[in-house]
Amino acid sequence: MSWRADILTLFPDMFPGPLGFSLAGRALERGIWSCESHDLREHGLGRHRAVDDTPFGGGAGMVMRADVLDTALSALPALDGRPVIYPTPRGRRLSHEDAERFVAGPGVVVLCGRFEGIDERVLEKHDIEQFSMGDVVLSGGEIPALTLLDACVRLLPGVMGSQISGQDESFAEGLLEYPQYTKPAVWDGREVPEILLSGNHGAIARWRHEQSIAVTKARRPDLWDAYLARQQVH
Repeated sequence: MSWRADILTLFPDMFPGPLGFSLAGRALERGIWSCESHDLREHGLGRHRAVDDTPFGGGAGMVMRADVLDTALSALPALDGRPVIYPTPRGRRLSHEDAERFVAGPGVVVLCGRFEGIDERVLEKHDIEQFSMGDVVLSGGEIPALTLLDACVRLLPGVMGSQISGQDESFAEGLLEYPQYTKPAVWDGREVPEILLSGNHGAIARWRHEQSIAVTKARRPDLWDAYLARQQVH
């Protein structure tokens, strides 16, 4: 059975979008995973298929209605243990570990919000997991949904050409990835580090690990602290 993604959105034509190309697209064609988008307007109210209303307590913008979203979620095929995910700046930051957890299951359901967000009550009723892509506000949940799916699909067995490639990437071991180089060996007066041309695989591995440590310390001290904490536990 393929890994299944169901997307609830006001813009179903955005899916699979870029995930219809390259590795994810080929995996989609081969049936390794499936992507079904569902139009929230089909469950909207009245002649105009309204999905939102003004917020209680006042304030700018509109809020997506709990009754509409509940109907849309209830109309989906059986979840079979799949988590329902809501991308939002209010959520905790999505991690590589989260993607690995989702891939270990049968798939995901992603609820894409718009406007000022969605009624809190539907989040509570369906025990929806909330994730952020970072400290930034986007126009809706569709682009974060694509990001989430890409992070998951590439981890599915048979999608990437080399399992080692996935293991070496940023976050896989709790560190950012080391710098990469390819031909030509000298470009614009800049040379590839000599160690990478040595053929000494042990020395290359040590150099790459040192580079990963250096870049993680400099750019993501939060990741470095978490890495050190894990090392102490082990």
